Amino acid sequence: MKHDVAVVGFGPTGAVLAALLGQAGVRTLVLDKAREIYDKPRAFALDHEVMRVFQNLGLADAIAPHTAPFTPSEYYGADGRLIKRLGSVPPPWPLGWAPNLVFSQPAVDAALRARVAALPGVEVRLGEEVRDLDRIDARFVVGCDGASSHVRQQLGIGFEDLGFDEPWLVIDLLVNEEGAARLPQVSVQYCEPARPCTYLIGPGAHRRWEIMLLPGESPAEMERDVWRLLARWLEPRHATLWRVASYRFHALIAAQWRRGRFFLAGDAAHQQPPFTGQGMCQGVRDAANLAWKLAHVLDGRAGENLLASYETERRPHVRRLTGTIKEIGRLICERDPAAAAARDRRLLDEANGAIRTVPRQSLIPPLERGLLSPLAHPANGTLFPQPRLAEGRLLDDIAGTGFRVFRKEAFCAGGTFTETEGVATDWFERNDCVAALVRPDHYVYGVARNIAELEEQNLSLREALQCN
Repeated sequence: MKHDVAVVGFGPTGAVLAALLGQAGVRTLVLDKAREIYDKPRAFALDHEVMRVFQNLGLADAIAPHTAPFTPSEYYGADGRLIKRLGSVPPPWPLGWAPNLVFSQPAVDAALRARVAALPGVEVRLGEEVRDLDRIDARFVVGCDGASSHVRQQLGIGFEDLGFDEPWLVIDLLVNEEGAARLPQVSVQYCEPARPCTYLIGPGAHRRWEIMLLPGESPAEMERDVWRLLARWLEPRHATLWRVASYRFHALIAAQWRRGRFFLAGDAAHQQPPFTGQGMCQGVRDAANLAWKLAHVLDGRAGENLLASYETERRPHVRRLTGTIKEIGRLICERDPAAAAARDRRLLDEANGAIRTVPRQSLIPPLERGLLSPLAHPANGTLFPQPRLAEGRLLDDIAGTGFRVFRKEAFCAGGTFTETEGVATDWFERNDCVAALVRPDHYVYGVARNIAELEEQNLSLREALQCN
């Protein structure tokens, strides 16, 4: 076979997967029926885990100018009172990047594609629609071809429906100075029974509204009635309409993520409401999880059974986070006035009348099963931190495809790494260990309290990787 892996779909998930595979020396083919990057915004937010992946691809400097910190999100109830607030953890940041960012997708897509184009082992064919999966000449095929995935449909894989189905209108504007001055300076969830809606602050002049459509409203007609919907905030003289689109917000997870040599990733495998901005992040996590496993199997460092851990790890993670997002959506979307008032009272009572900022990242679970140490520890399945070192660089400037052992002593004075903010040292103290065995995707396989335990962890990992 000419190619080891074929990636169907060249959106963010497919591009990240192709770049990680190509960087690992995997002969990769990318297929996409579209020839050009979509030039309007779709995904809106990313997080520090995703920025770390971009950094590992050598793209942090190219992408950072197209991002901005995600402002706090304030939730206002039926009577206009503040009932909830989400924000970011303060520095020092555990992964080296601001935990939550907004971004411009067309610019990020362009940077990802440029990186893929620079990798000699990756072939890209645009304008080529996949009509017959069996004709794809590659050992493995990954469908990253979006919510209406042709790969998933050809495989006959259905969805598990987690019970969220709401019609919304998404409106993107570029506001002028006068318009920006009229708008809230933080993102807002208007949890109003009459018409729930969301206001988001993007990079530069970009502002987004997500507005629920009410029963009987035609999406096509409402798309033409944008300025009436926005009249509460702006007039046409305050902004340029960039994009308007109607969606049904779903909570869906593919019933299977692998069938033989075929895998699903990104929106082809799962869809969730947008209320915490995790849609694209989930797809990048899929790519980062699957890429190193494919590389290990293809070059003989692991048996093919390792690939089973992709669905074992990612599907429960996505399901649990989607459940959290769905509940936030239910909170926002409550249409019954009495139930909305009860919701507001409950949240205020829980806060004892003083709303505190809840970090968005606390909503994201660790890996709970899969390729993790049999020696149970709370750190297993969590992300290992990325400290900033004395010379100004972050720990993982260059991506690796192998497992790594980090020792507590290496971050102490006189050690291999001189960190400036104590992020790694604090992590070892909190987890009461002297060493961590870390996977290529930065998740902790296991930790050790002494050298004997570290040897035991290394042995268990070798056995797990070579088992067929």
